[in-house]
Amino acid sequence: MNHIEGDNELPGYTARAGSSVAPPNALTPGSEHTVSLEDSKGHKWFLLSVPKGRAPTSEFCPAVYAGDLISGSVTLDILKSESPKAILVKAMTTLIGQEGQDFLVIEKVLWTPAMALPDGSIVSKLDKGHYTWPFEIALPNETEVLDRKEKKRFPLPPSFTERASPAYINYKITAIIKRGALRVNQTLTTDFGYFPITKPELPSLMLQKACKENIPFVGPEGDPEGWHILPPVTVTGTLFGAKRGDVDFNLALAKPLNYARGSAIPLWLTFTGTDEQALDLLANHQAIHIFLKRSLATGSDATSDHAGKHTDNFFVSKMARAIFWPAIDASTPGKRVLRGEVNLKKTFKQSVIFPRFSVRYHLEVQPFEAVGFVHAPHVSGPLLTQPVNVTSFHATGIVMRSFAPPEYAEEIKNFDNSVGLLENGNQRFYHHGGLGVS
Repeated sequence: MNHIEGDNELPGYTARAGSSVAPPNALTPGSEHTVSLEDSKGHKWFLLSVPKGRAPTSEFCPAVYAGDLISGSVTLDILKSESPKAILVKAMTTLIGQEGQDFLVIEKVLWTPAMALPDGSIVSKLDKGHYTWPFEIALPNETEVLDRKEKKRFPLPPSFTERASPAYINYKITAIIKRGALRVNQTLTTDFGYFPITKPELPSLMLQKACKENIPFVGPEGDPEGWHILPPVTVTGTLFGAKRGDVDFNLALAKPLNYARGSAIPLWLTFTGTDEQALDLLANHQAIHIFLKRSLATGSDATSDHAGKHTDNFFVSKMARAIFWPAIDASTPGKRVLRGEVNLKKTFKQSVIFPRFSVRYHLEVQPFEAVGFVHAPHVSGPLLTQPVNVTSFHATGIVMRSFAPPEYAEEIKNFDNSVGLLENGNQRFYHHGGLGVS
């Protein structure tokens, strides 16, 4: 298999039946994953072997990145002559939502009575003995799929499964011994994980310098090319029930709006106004509620930007909370400036848009919650939303690492604990008992 930069950052996936999550690891040369059929005496006579690829040991399902070549072998160790019609191997993919759908099938015939055996001989039946057929399968980068009554080409989606998820994407290899009429075919199947390689574009030169030299980011005023600035929002409310206060805020996200798992989304938050008390109340890290949310859509309109937001096919999860701390020497009378970030765990799923299945992310600015401040009029929905993409790998040579001071980073741990409790109590869907690849 091809070596890919960063292959020590294997996306997490779950092994089949009774295994645990494989830790990130590099390639393990020579390691194979084998499944087999046995006869009544325990003799393994039909075997399917696939190199582990990115998985750490043979106990875990194979895992490949886009561009990797899937190789393996089918072995027969028969104790009496057999007369199969054909021996073949298939690579198949299945998307399960409300209903299953195979969106890619690749079939290779390894042997028929009209084909030569690996040693060059041609036989009409297989005598007692040991036979091995090697195979190689190259997955395409794209596949043609029916999307809302029209066939379109889409990049292959990553393997996906989660406990309580309404959908999963499964990749598998199946070896088949085809029998004659009225006889049952013999099959062996193993799952494998597939992970597209997606990376952000490089950030601005100043942001690159900050990442490489481990120095603080320069904000939008000093590096306008490095930041995506959202429209200003005016927050109006009453202070301690006695007076009205207005504060404007601007949120900026580091460009490009694509961020790797295992990195941080840099944020810059600026407050301006004439009421110093209102500025101090709102420009407080505890009052700011900005969340990274993930939406998972299934069904016929999953590829639409407005995918089923008011249907049973649309599921939103709160993934992370942004944390903020004062930017050094940036605040002045009438102005408060905070640096911030959103931590993206390595276990997050990458963004994907595919027929009947999509995973999208967005930042959501919720109403402020400050002691002594009440929004007037009352605000129920988000103040701002901004779509972002989550990629499987970092930009080449750049890691958007966390810069949060330790006392603020602790808030991330507390948020994780509270969200975990909420998610564990909201498990609406179950499939495969939590098995599969993701």
